Amino acid sequence: MSEFVKRVLSGFIYVVVLWSATSYSQVSFGILFIILGLICLFEMWMLRKGKSKIIPFIYVITPFFIVQLFGFTDHNYPQKEFDSSPVLILFVLTWVFDSFAYIIGSKFGKNRIIPKISPKKSWEGFFGGMAFTVLSVYFLNAFFDSFSMNFLILLALIVPFTATAGDLIESHYKREAGVKDSGNLIPGHGGFLDRMDALMISIPVLYLLINILK
Repeated sequence: MSEFVKRVLSGFIYVVVLWSATSYSQVSFGILFIILGLICLFEMWMLRKGKSKIIPFIYVITPFFIVQLFGFTDHNYPQKEFDSSPVLILFVLTWVFDSFAYIIGSKFGKNRIIPKISPKKSWEGFFGGMAFTVLSVYFLNAFFDSFSMNFLILLALIVPFTATAGDLIESHYKREAGVKDSGNLIPGHGGFLDRMDALMISIPVLYLLINILK
């Protein structure tokens, strides 16, 4: 199996499992993020062998703790049925940004954001990914009614910054550890921390936005 096919297949399975467990029920939602959190915490522990771990562990634990609170963002809980759509929307916005930032950055990227930490990330990719993330809001608005259009646009403008920040933080820890990936559990993609890094800052920010603006 070629590396490309392996990457596409494992990526597809990852997305299907993540989406299905998140949307199926509150129980599957909670179990999924507990398991992901423990795996990511272990991968960070491996990255930080012989180094300080308090701040890196806070970086990992915080989003996986906060995501469990999404069922409590409505004051009528538990009378109101659990709604996983805010997290699903965040998934879509993050995946759209990551995908198009990579595609556009690979084709046109010349001006690097922080080359010492992540030499492949460019401003061209960042703003290209942001443009497609904002465009995806019109698709999301047709399928989800959790947020107003204005809230979705605001979120689409914020996600590129939070996703990039989460990615750069993890890249910093990997560079300090002298490794390319946080693990090898996902063929062609690395570890689970490599796949979740873009959500590490985005999840707490989304939770704050929901409780402040909704």
